[in-house]
Amino acid sequence: MTGPPAFLADTPPGEALLFLSAHLDDAVLSCGGLMAAVSGRHPLLVVTIFSEAGEPPHTRAARTFLRQCGADDAASLFAQRRAEDRAVLDGLGARTEHLGEVDALFRRRDVPARVERIGVPELVHRYPTYRFDIALGRVSAGDRELVEAVTPRVRALADEAGARTVFCPVGVGRHVDHLLTRRIGEALGLRVIHYSDFPYDLTHPTDPAFLAGHGTTRRAFTDGAADRERLVRGYATQVDALFHDGTIPATPEIYYPASVP
Repeated sequence: MTGPPAFLADTPPGEALLFLSAHLDDAVLSCGGLMAAVSGRHPLLVVTIFSEAGEPPHTRAARTFLRQCGADDAASLFAQRRAEDRAVLDGLGARTEHLGEVDALFRRRDVPARVERIGVPELVHRYPTYRFDIALGRVSAGDRELVEAVTPRVRALADEAGARTVFCPVGVGRHVDHLLTRRIGEALGLRVIHYSDFPYDLTHPTDPAFLAGHGTTRRAFTDGAADRERLVRGYATQVDALFHDGTIPATPEIYYPASVP
């Protein structure tokens, strides 16, 4: 089995590692090879922040996502996704926690009843579109309370597990849920190792200003591609939507270690 990378050499065997996942596949997509490599050395705690859908009516962006996944019903799809996530992570011996926050595609905002009655879903959702809202990295002011509420919950899980290192997304692609997950990870008071968001990093650049401001160094983990592909294929509801030709690129996993806060 592949050994741990150099940036974990000082982490004692038996010390838990916390992986923060925005959605029900992100940690494995970006870190599956590493997780497989260290699972016999470190207990793994994988916490997914946004693990629920919302009630219809849905925005056009949400309906498009459901079609891409071959699903008619969001609640049933997310139940299946949670089951997939548990199955994949159980195979790694990881502890799985789904925090139950609503995915950005389905997150609603408080509006007057008269606006609700208009019947246009985009008017009542926090992020009306994918391209011009979710994917532009403009985090809604309404999500600030979400970060404040979720961070103590994650910290309690980390303390219970004895984790002193957290892996969280660097935010390639600027999906708002990934940026929120990054904020939560950075607020925990643990050693932070950012991971490159796969497969967003196949088509989007990493923000060099962010990396420079955090004093990080790029590290590539090159030995886990086969393990990552095997694990990713366990997310059957997502693979076809993410990789249209059925090929999961065997790229290195990229990490950005930082110092203890």
